[in-house]
Amino acid sequence: MITKRAHVKMAAFFVLNCVLKALSASVAWPTTSSTSVLDVLRELDIANAQIRTDPEAIALASADFGNVSVAATLPAAVLYPSCPADIAMLVRASCASASPFPVSARGCGHSIRGQASAPGGVVVDMPSLGRHTDSSARLAVSVEGRYIDAGGEQLWVDVLHAALAHGLTPRSWTDYLHLTVGGTLSNAGISGQAFRHGPQISNVYELDVVTGTGEIVTCSKEKDADLFDAVLGGLGQFGIITRARIPLVPAPARARWVRLIYADAAALTGDQERLIDERGALAGFMDYVEGSVLTDYQGLIGSWRSQPPSSFFSEADAARVAALAEKAGGVLYSLEGAVYYGGAGNTSAADVDKGLEVMLRELRYARGFAFVQDVSYVEFLDRVHGGELKLRAEGLWDVPHPWLNLFLPRSRILDFAAGVFHGVLRRDRAAGPVLVYPMNRGKWDGETSAVFPDEEEVFYTVGILRSAVADGDLARMEEQNARITHFCEDAGIPYWQYLSYYATQAEWATRHFGPGRWGRFVERKSKYDPKAILSRGQRIFTYPLA
Repeated sequence: MITKRAHVKMAAFFVLNCVLKALSASVAWPTTSSTSVLDVLRELDIANAQIRTDPEAIALASADFGNVSVAATLPAAVLYPSCPADIAMLVRASCASASPFPVSARGCGHSIRGQASAPGGVVVDMPSLGRHTDSSARLAVSVEGRYIDAGGEQLWVDVLHAALAHGLTPRSWTDYLHLTVGGTLSNAGISGQAFRHGPQISNVYELDVVTGTGEIVTCSKEKDADLFDAVLGGLGQFGIITRARIPLVPAPARARWVRLIYADAAALTGDQERLIDERGALAGFMDYVEGSVLTDYQGLIGSWRSQPPSSFFSEADAARVAALAEKAGGVLYSLEGAVYYGGAGNTSAADVDKGLEVMLRELRYARGFAFVQDVSYVEFLDRVHGGELKLRAEGLWDVPHPWLNLFLPRSRILDFAAGVFHGVLRRDRAAGPVLVYPMNRGKWDGETSAVFPDEEEVFYTVGILRSAVADGDLARMEEQNARITHFCEDAGIPYWQYLSYYATQAEWATRHFGPGRWGRFVERKSKYDPKAILSRGQRIFTYPLA
């Protein structure tokens, strides 16, 4: 009998073997485009960088977390730069070519459908920058200036530890810290802290960027502001981030981690909105506010993103939660929050206890279903990594991830919950974490390239984060994603995708950006990457620009 773990390993081996066969058959450079790219690369005089065209390097550069499609996004080569100037030289070489070839920066490959690849072009292995330079030069803290200069290739978990060594910390995070600085800033960078501090792109002082013309530009809100705004949330279309200056604040030491169970969506979202309301009675108490949808069939796959050091629930608690879920029709909700204290902050454990007592009286969770743990600040911020390690141990990490992330207006979140959480997802029993939490629009900078709802003061993030483990899961989950978006369209619920994927420029223009944003996006592309060299894996622009 083949175990699930063995089956997953065999499937992964099969996929890699197919990629290598495809490479040896069709990417041993018989095509004109691949040959011309290699000719250009041979003429580059990059002293300490390395360029690889072997099947192993190509396969690694083509793979990503989504693990959905590889063959259609194969690059011709991979550049391992020693410094930003190597990247700039590569981009300039593409610009000077008769047929400009794609160049894409790849950090951890956490994209879903090959967005970080460069079809027929060159993938830049960003972690190589850190391997060629002393780490202190790529992660430099200014205690007096209250900022950290971080290389675009640096992981946020390393940014955290470098800042904590000086009693400081960034304010805004992603839930998963093992991603690169340049990667999250090219999207938005969101988590349960964004309601207060905005996304990560709203927490940047300065950038070093290699533009699509091969210039190395230092930009900020005061200098080359349009480029600065374009790159933040720009999906890699306008420049490759090689350094970011991130503001720092005094770091807390501990986190009071709270989970409250709700029997209905209205009570959950109402309480979440009270907690993020900057003028309300509970304003300022919680430092982190998120939420999730709980079902009776999730297991490890469904709960991996929020692993505490030990379980929140005893066996008796788990039995009570299961009974409540059955009574509620199989769907519950959880409000997950944290209060930071100690360390360089001025909040004590006694202050937290008093505030928590008031909050628990005010909120409308199911009485008797409040669970609290006390962990270190680092343990809380890096909690998702623990879930990753558990999935890796079970052979459940390197599987397809047909994720769907949506921004929804506050006024329609309950309609979405009824149709999707209690409808589409419940019928299909698709396992995987489902996140739902609000953000304040005023914390987002409308001058950046990020797309978000701007009609209402509060909007919601819904992350449907599935893993396709068994045969047939991927096709079923992709079909389910389509049903979810079709439900929104039929119900008249506006939605915007985060970590978006569209197959054509027309879809990007109409379904993602819309007429109010598309014109500016195209104008910036023409200005900073006129030959459409950067990030063609996103499938937004082709050469020549229309």
